[in-house]
Amino acid sequence: MADLKLPRIPDRKPVKFTISILPHLHQAIIEYAALYSQTYGREEPITELIPAMLEAFLESDRLFGAKRRNGFKSG
Repeated sequence: MADLKLPRIPDRKPVKFTISILPHLHQAIIEYAALYSQTYGREEPITELIPAMLEAFLESDRLFGAKRRNGFKSG
């Protein structure tokens, strides 16, 4: 069978992840959400912003990206 142009779509089922954060970080996230809303004219729930923030952080970490491209495995 020939390879398709579109590769197999990865699993996109959300994984629930619960964390506790300190009050100052909670306040900073609330303030970030308000600035996001002012900037883009659209409110997004914090529960939607946090995964996007984590993804942007991980994508911007050059060492982490290099390790992943070179087959880094955790554990």
